[in-house]
Amino acid sequence: MENRASILRRASLIALLGNGLLAAAKLSIGALSGSMAVLGDGIDSSADVVIALVTLLTARIVDKPGDREHPYGHARAETLATTLLAFIVFFAGSQLLVSSVTAMLGRETAELPSLPALLVTLISIAGKLALALSQFHFGKKANSSMLVASGKNMRSDVLVSLSVLVGLAFTYLFKLPILDRAAAFLVALWIIRVAAGIFRDVNTELMDGTSGEGPYGEIFTAVSTVRGAGNPHRTRVRKLGSLLMVDLDIEVDPALSVAKAHAIAAEVELAIKRALPEVYDIVIHIEPSGNAEDERFGLRP
Repeated sequence: MENRASILRRASLIALLGNGLLAAAKLSIGALSGSMAVLGDGIDSSADVVIALVTLLTARIVDKPGDREHPYGHARAETLATTLLAFIVFFAGSQLLVSSVTAMLGRETAELPSLPALLVTLISIAGKLALALSQFHFGKKANSSMLVASGKNMRSDVLVSLSVLVGLAFTYLFKLPILDRAAAFLVALWIIRVAAGIFRDVNTELMDGTSGEGPYGEIFTAVSTVRGAGNPHRTRVRKLGSLLMVDLDIEVDPALSVAKAHAIAAEVELAIKRALPEVYDIVIHIEPSGNAEDERFGLRP
């Protein structure tokens, strides 16, 4: 079975090659045709090239085993890379936003974009759709938030190219070059929106949070199936790349021996891992029934 690092590398190489070709085509034709919208679309694809390079580098890091400085391993490199991805996308959108506003407010005489601008935009729509589907496929296969974020970004690029196409069509129809710049402005706003969405999603992981109820319901249900294990509390789940780390307290009969209490904890661990295969490590603290402590962190049913 192909390991996770290999899947990340393959997905990154596909994204790097595909976006590199599209970026080169859109930047050159956008500059030659005078279309700011196509040029902006090319800038967005250039950002995707940088993203693919970051993903490729990250694939080499996440596969490294834990060491003295990183006892939890290097899986969080993927989370940091996704954060960097969000800022790269935001920067590309901001640059395009400033350029489009400056062009619309400027007094330079704008020219109608040429026909190649339409053709390269049509090619971009097909190419970006194929790349987005590939990133989602590999992201699901590797359970990678980084590849899923890349797929979301490329899926939004399809809408970006569609808006560019509509802008170019109206530009030709009404003979108003400013519509091309207005399309570039809307593209910039969309790119910034995508960046904000990626950052919002990854920020949950950086803060050791989960979406909604997350896996907590499955954990509490799993504990309830183990005889002798009661009152799961101070339950905390953190995500490391595609893995989950779980900490929780359970209560047992205070008259039990250490060996029997340990056996119950081992059953709880197996029950949770059966319910959540992505759980890598579980730390269970055993307490006597009725034990009351001040609890600041963690959840209970």
